[in-house]
Amino acid sequence: MATKQSFPRKPRTRHAKLGEDALWDHALKQLSRRAHSANQLRAKLLQRADSPASVAAVMQKLLEYGYTDDQKFSEAFASSRLQNEGFGRFRVLRDLQSKRVSSGVAQQAVAKVFEGADEKELIDAYLARKYRSVVLHDFLQQDKNVASVYRRLRTAGFSSSASLVALKRHSQRAADWEEPPESD
Repeated sequence: MATKQSFPRKPRTRHAKLGEDALWDHALKQLSRRAHSANQLRAKLLQRADSPASVAAVMQKLLEYGYTDDQKFSEAFASSRLQNEGFGRFRVLRDLQSKRVSSGVAQQAVAKVFEGADEKELIDAYLARKYRSVVLHDFLQQDKNVASVYRRLRTAGFSSSASLVALKRHSQRAADWEEPPESD
C-alpha cells in the first residue's frame, strides 16, 4: 500500500505595497479574472495600496472608464443566479449583500431581474433538479424529509408560503402544516 506523500506548504509571501500606476494594473488584473462590486474591489486594493489616496484615485478612474458599476454588476449577478442556479430572490439578495453591494442597489437589481419570474415554477424546477434521483412523493412521506426539503427551499431563497404550497402539492404530510405569517 502506498503512503500518502505530503509536500511542505509554500510560505505566504507579503506583497509589496503598490503605487497608483501599479495599483491600476492590479485592479485591471482583478477585474479581468471576474466581476467585483466596487466595495469588494476597494477592499482588495486597500490591502495592496501604499496609501488610501491612491486607492481613491484608482477607484475614480475605474468609475470614469465604466469598469465599476454596482447596478450593472448586481443585475448581471442576479440574472446569473436565477438562470444558472435557479435560486429564489431572497438568496440572490443575500448573496449580493455578501458581495458588499448596498441594500438599495441590490434590491433594485433583484426586483428588476425577478420581475417576470414565477416563484412556483422556480420551486418546481429547483425540486426537479435537486431531487431528480428520487420519487419526491415517496420521499416526502417522512416528516424529517419534509422538514429537510423545506429548509433547503428556504436556504435557496424561496418564500416560506411558496415553499409550503409546493410541499403540500407533493406530500400529504405537509398539508397539516400551518402557513407562518410572511416575514420575508
